[in-house]
Amino acid sequence: MSNQESNEAKFGFTPKAENLNGRLAMIGFIAALVTEYITGQGVLHFLGLM
Repeated sequence: MSNQESNEAKFGFTPKAENLNGRLAMIGFIAALVTEYITGQGVLHFLGLM
């Protein structure tokens, strides 16, 4: 792969994007669990949506 090809923006379902999305989802899930544990309320109730 040439240098110019590696610098082009890649859109869609690339392995790098999927890894990043998965990691962010795991962080969000853990944050929701921690919020629920600390406040004693569900995330939706904590945010005032229920």
